[in-house]
Amino acid sequence: MDLFSHLALGFSTAASAANLSYCLLGVFLGTAIGVLPGLGPVATIAMLLPVTFGLPPETALIMLAGIFYGAQYGGSTTAILVNLPGESSSVVTALDGYQMARQGRAGTALATAAIASFFAGTVCTFLIALAAPPLSEVALKFGPADYFSLMVLGLVASIVLASGSLLHALGMIILGLLLGLIGTDVNSGLPRFSFDLPELSDGINFVVVAMGVFGLGEIIANLQTEKTRSVALARITGLMPSRDDLKRIIAPILRGTALGSSLGILPGGGAMLSSFAAYSLEKKTSKNSAQFGKGAIEGVAAPEAANNAGAQASFIPMLTLGIPSNPVMALMIGALIMHGIQPGPQVMVEQPALFWGLVVSMWIGNLFLLILNLPLIGLWVKMISVPYHFLYPAILVFCGIGVFSLSNTSFDVFMMAGFGVLGYVFRKLDCEPAPMMLGFILGPMMEEYLRRAMLMSKGNAMVLVTRPISATLLAVSAVALVVVLLPALRKKREEAFKD
Repeated sequence: MDLFSHLALGFSTAASAANLSYCLLGVFLGTAIGVLPGLGPVATIAMLLPVTFGLPPETALIMLAGIFYGAQYGGSTTAILVNLPGESSSVVTALDGYQMARQGRAGTALATAAIASFFAGTVCTFLIALAAPPLSEVALKFGPADYFSLMVLGLVASIVLASGSLLHALGMIILGLLLGLIGTDVNSGLPRFSFDLPELSDGINFVVVAMGVFGLGEIIANLQTEKTRSVALARITGLMPSRDDLKRIIAPILRGTALGSSLGILPGGGAMLSSFAAYSLEKKTSKNSAQFGKGAIEGVAAPEAANNAGAQASFIPMLTLGIPSNPVMALMIGALIMHGIQPGPQVMVEQPALFWGLVVSMWIGNLFLLILNLPLIGLWVKMISVPYHFLYPAILVFCGIGVFSLSNTSFDVFMMAGFGVLGYVFRKLDCEPAPMMLGFILGPMMEEYLRRAMLMSKGNAMVLVTRPISATLLAVSAVALVVVLLPALRKKREEAFKD
């Protein structure tokens, strides 16, 4: 009965005129961002964070969440129509979706993506509603040492699941932790690593780093790799799948939803890992595996269900434990902190309207996506044809105004520019900036919980291994590191023996 009362509270919050409007705005912007290759939800949410200052916390989070899962849908539209994935999670959709479009079945492919996304989003909304209360009750039993170990596990998991070099991922996390130390020491009140600059006495603003690394860094990288895009489409007809198509997509949608819901909870998982895994699973289990890559409708249904489920499932650890599972969730935690809300299990107790309003808004947002996006296909196609060098000046101006509005100082604007160059350098060195952001977000929180644990144990560091929850989390972290390092060590030894 509590669940229904909580959902009723969520509907009363999410269904207000203001929240509905911002939810619609969020999914619309998210779809537009998903359509435009290169400018993903991370950069967009980072750039829009200053806009949310004047909004109530629940309204701000509803809009930002809409951008995230709206981008997953927008990426599939261009992947199907012009073989140009707007999002990394839509790369797999392009394999069969574009082939369907070439065969004159673009409408069927788009409708399949919409149905799969809506079903997965609906299931994940109820999954969050069911899983969040028990997880929060467990998390309320955590002490400072347990929270510290949980955040260590989050950072280790981001290293394990990061693409590219493990050494790069570890270095980026350490850099993020160091950046988080800048400011005033919590206990002594003395400035720390501020270089006698009064602007750094309160630390580096989260929005400045996010806008620079993800926003400006993305712009510089896109200008270097911009390509001419030609768009030529015939009139799209036949949006409704046939009865045979519906029979073929039911099982893939169910499997994709289940797989995406499971992988989305993992740090570093989210939409991209879910979509790739769902496509691989479907190709192995489908009776029509020979058609994959040639226009198999299962190759659209499974990854689209998985990426939407993965995107929304990643909210579970963020909302219940205060642990971001991907860069977007790190930005969402940053938005909570900016609005004076401490992320973690207390959110459900202290801010029930915010928590349940956000959960219900996900279902409403997915309904908006289902209703709006198919009629707006023509608009999205026209957006693809706009050259990027016409878009980036407006984006730069928006970033500059947003950062300047934080504290009305040009110091933040110059710092954002510096982080923008740094973000571009990271990309040239094949260093993912996401682990750095996770370290930057979790670093101050880890320090605070570690200090609390040391104070409560009178300086005895053994408290980290004597508490059962903390010891278990640290053990899991150690096992995860060993598992991921062993193949790398074995490869190095083999190369050494060959030399």
